[in-house]
Amino acid sequence: MSVKAPPVSVERLRKFKATDLHDLCDATETAIRDGGGFGWLKPPPRETMETYWRGVLLVPERQLFVARLDGTIAGSAQLWLPPKNNEASANSGNVTTVFLAPWARGHGLAALLVQTVEAAAKEEGLKVLNLDVRETQKRAIEIYDQLGYQRWGTHPKYVCAEGRWLTGYYYFKDL
Repeated sequence: MSVKAPPVSVERLRKFKATDLHDLCDATETAIRDGGGFGWLKPPPRETMETYWRGVLLVPERQLFVARLDGTIAGSAQLWLPPKNNEASANSGNVTTVFLAPWARGHGLAALLVQTVEAAAKEEGLKVLNLDVRETQKRAIEIYDQLGYQRWGTHPKYVCAEGRWLTGYYYFKDL
């Protein structure tokens, strides 16, 4: 008898319900501990993390997407829309803060998460998406390459982690 795979889904989160904030903070913390944080090198106090995630939902130019494994939030990504006063950038947005908790990997959620952000960007009328990633995030780089993102630049001193400089890569994708 085969084991049935747990259900996966990705959705835009507009408000926190039930255990969403708790689950999102848990997933964030485990991803940071695994080296997949998005700026944090070690998990901040829970209150700081909760404040951050609540704040994301308040910013009109940010759309928060969450990946769920068996109903539990396992990761997220954000679509950053250009500010209304920047006509020159009106056609491009940014994919940022993409992560997936280690316990949820291997179910296709990371690619589904990015593809869902891409679909939302198209609905917003964007023509290009930009993103950047640390050299140490090998699986994320593979996914971006598989999804057709093009690397256009490298920054040798992108971030400093554990006392050493890490290279960062810059990507874009025409929608």
